[in-house]
Amino acid sequence: MRLGEVVIDVAPLRASRGFRLVVGAQAISMLGTHLTMVAVNLQVYQLSGSSLQVGLVGFVFGVSLLAGLLAGGVLADRVDRRKVVLGTRAAVVVVFAGLAVNAAVPHPQLWFVYVAAVFAGAINGLGSPALLAVAPALVGPRHLAAAGALTALATQFGAMAGPALAGVIAAGPGLAVCFAVDAGCFLVSVLLLSFLPALPPVGEAGDRHPLRSIAEGVRFVGSNRIVMGLLLVDAWAMVFAMPYALFPELGATHFGGGPSTVGLLYTAPAVGAFAGALSSGWVGRTPRAGAVLIGAVVLWGAAIACVGLAPSLWLALAALAVAGFADTISEVVRRALLHNYTPDHLQGRVSGLWLAQGTTAPSVGNLTTGLFARLVSAPAAPLVGGLVCVVGVVAIALGMPGLRKADIGVRASVDGEQAGATAGQD
Repeated sequence: MRLGEVVIDVAPLRASRGFRLVVGAQAISMLGTHLTMVAVNLQVYQLSGSSLQVGLVGFVFGVSLLAGLLAGGVLADRVDRRKVVLGTRAAVVVVFAGLAVNAAVPHPQLWFVYVAAVFAGAINGLGSPALLAVAPALVGPRHLAAAGALTALATQFGAMAGPALAGVIAAGPGLAVCFAVDAGCFLVSVLLLSFLPALPPVGEAGDRHPLRSIAEGVRFVGSNRIVMGLLLVDAWAMVFAMPYALFPELGATHFGGGPSTVGLLYTAPAVGAFAGALSSGWVGRTPRAGAVLIGAVVLWGAAIACVGLAPSLWLALAALAVAGFADTISEVVRRALLHNYTPDHLQGRVSGLWLAQGTTAPSVGNLTTGLFARLVSAPAAPLVGGLVCVVGVVAIALGMPGLRKADIGVRASVDGEQAGATAGQD
C-alpha cells in the first residue's frame, strides 16, 4: 500500500475559508474541553474521594447532553446554524468562567460542579448538531469525507494535548486556571466562527411534530439489524469498558503519581486514536468491514482489560494507546456502514441518534466503572469491564451474522422499509 493512499486529503482546507475557521475553532475548543474534563474529574475526586462521584458527574453531563442533542437537531433545521453555534458557545464561556470562580474560592462546592455539568451538557448538545451540519454548505459533497477526517484530527489533537496540559496546570497554577483557560479557548472559537457567513438550513423543516420525526428514525433503527447492531456494539463497549472515571484514583493510588500522571492517562488513548485516524485510509477498501469492526471493538475491550493488569504506568499507557487506536478504527467503520445502510431521507435522524448514543453511552460507562471500582478495586475495574466487553461483543457478532458480513460498498435502498427488511435478514 502506497503512502499516498493513507495520507489525509487537505483539499477542504485549501478550498474553503469557512471550513478553515471551523477546523481551527474545533481544535481550540476541543483542547479546552479535554482540559476541563480532566480538571473536573480531578476536582470531584479531591472533593469527594470517590470514583463513583466522578462517574456521576459524567453521567449527569451525558444525560443533559442527550436532551440537548435531540433538541439541537430540530433547532439546526429551523434556525440559522451560525447563530446557533455562536449563541451556544458564548453561553459555554459563562459556564466555564463559573467553574473557574468556584475552583478559586477557599471552599469549592461540589454541588456547583453538578449544576455546571447540567448546563454545559445541555448547551453543548444544542450547538453540536448545528456545527456538524455546516460542513456540506462550506465544502460541498465532493470533500465531505476529507472534511470528516480533518475534523477527527482536530478533535484528537485536543484530546491529546488537553489532558497533558491539564495535568501540568493543575499541578502548578491550579484547577481554577484550567477552567479559565478553557473559557478563553471557547471565547477564541466564538471569535473565529463569527467570521462565518450566514448558514440557514437547506430546505424546510416541515410541519411534522419533532417527536414524530425522531420516532421514525427510531423505528428504522429497530427494523434494520445492521444499523441496530452498529449502535449496540458501540453502546456495549462504552457502557462496560469506559475507564476514564478511574484515572484520578489509578493515578493517585495505584501508580503513586499526581495530576501529571492523571493527565498522561487521559492523553494515552488520544495518542493511539490520532495514529488510528492518520492510518485509516485502508478501511474504505476492506471487503469485510463488519468483521473489521468486530475485531476493533474486541481489541478495545482486551486493551482496557490489560490496563487493569499493567504493573507499571508505562504499560498501562501503552495499553490505553492501543485502545484509542482500536476505538478510532471502529468509529471510522461504524460511520461508513451507518451511511451505507441508511436511506438518504433518514440520514439526518439516524445520524442524530448515533451521535446521541455515542455521547451518552460513555457517560453511563463512567458510572458503571465507578461502581465496579467500589465493588472490587480501581485496578480490577477495567479488567472486569474489558472482559465483559469482549464477551458481549463476541455474543453480538454471533447473534448478528449480517453485521459481520456488512460491506462498506453496499448502498441502502432509497425505500427505508425495503432497506430495513433486507438488512434484517441475517
